Amino acid sequence: MKAAILTVSDRCAKGQQDDHSTPAAEDILSRNGFEVGARSLVPDEHDAIAGELVRLCDDGMCDVVFTTGGTGLGPRDVTPEATLSVCERLVPGLGELMRAESLKKTRRAVLSRGVAGLCGNTLIINLPGSPKAVRECMEILLDLLPHAVEMIHGGGH
Repeated sequence: MKAAILTVSDRCAKGQQDDHSTPAAEDILSRNGFEVGARSLVPDEHDAIAGELVRLCDDGMCDVVFTTGGTGLGPRDVTPEATLSVCERLVPGLGELMRAESLKKTRRAVLSRGVAGLCGNTLIINLPGSPKAVRECMEILLDLLPHAVEMIHGGGH
């Protein structure tokens, strides 16, 4: 399976902070048989996020796009809204599962607003921004993704 990682961060986009979420996501993906074909970084701006998501999905370069960051309650945290604006169909169970399982580790998990949905034939999944949360949430979802991608491409249930 092919994946892309889109990191959403004002500070990383301005070069004020190093991006640690992308390497965390890439490590887990590569250890679990994914080919990471694209990595992108955009500021916390709705149009920049939505535009990059569409580009990644339209190119047909990946089965799954993972976003990191912008899922909290901050005034510039708009990743879920940008994701919803480009998705034709939602997959609410993935966000629900990440929050439910993460809640076992921290009560703050309920404050994450990450969503998941389909843009064309590509599954977009919003992850939190911290490397630790990225690792934990990806571990929660990894076993579901092969079946999800198979179904997106017309496979049976």
